[in-house]
Amino acid sequence: MRALHIAATGMSVQQMRVDTVANNLANMSTTGYNARRAEFADLHYQQHTRAGTISSADGTIVPTGVQLGLGARPAAVSMQIAQGAILATGGELDLAIEGRGWIEVTLPDGRAAYTRDGGLKQTGEGLIVTSDGYEVAPGITIPADARSLSINAQGEVYAYFGDRVAPEMIGQITLASFVNERGLEALGSNLFLETEASGPSFVANPGEDGLGTLRQGYLEESSVDAVRELTEMIKAQRGYELNAKVITAADQMMSATTQVR
Repeated sequence: MRALHIAATGMSVQQMRVDTVANNLANMSTTGYNARRAEFADLHYQQHTRAGTISSADGTIVPTGVQLGLGARPAAVSMQIAQGAILATGGELDLAIEGRGWIEVTLPDGRAAYTRDGGLKQTGEGLIVTSDGYEVAPGITIPADARSLSINAQGEVYAYFGDRVAPEMIGQITLASFVNERGLEALGSNLFLETEASGPSFVANPGEDGLGTLRQGYLEESSVDAVRELTEMIKAQRGYELNAKVITAADQMMSATTQVR
């Protein structure tokens, strides 16, 4: 009886849907997090009678045929690219990206990674890094005697010193963009890697070539919509229950068959 296996695939995909919703809700407070959406597709079909088959000697064509589906399967868990709300923090190294773009960082093994988490920090040597200590590219070092910093919308970093009136430009923060941002590989810790699906990164200054701009003293909040996620969870739960009922019905039918005398 195919119904047992078909319903089992349905329960499996609904469980994956709940897992995706749970991850979204767990990251409601994650800076720069974009919600994920589970997507599914039907499995292959058993062709008992193919559509278009000749069914008689005079050439009569079967209009639809008999095709029995074998369930559902996960197709993708795609990232929903959306601008999160901008939260004022007042942090000197807090940066929110308004629009498209990713901040490039350098991993310990030399690879480039990308993030929208603008909660940057400063090392003991004055290097600007992420919360995990990864260097923001291109490397910018804050002078030890700098009194304060100013980062404008175009990513220019200025340092103010106690013995001068005019600020000094000490670096330029750039942004990266991709043809297919959904194709990036998530590493965790708000970091992503370039893949064949995403295409190569294109790096430019904020505000140029369609990239967003920076806002100092702000952070981008998660784009998770709690109401939508709870609705998705209820729908997944009902789908799971319906598939479980199919398994129960199939089991009762098999039980009735075995009791025939």
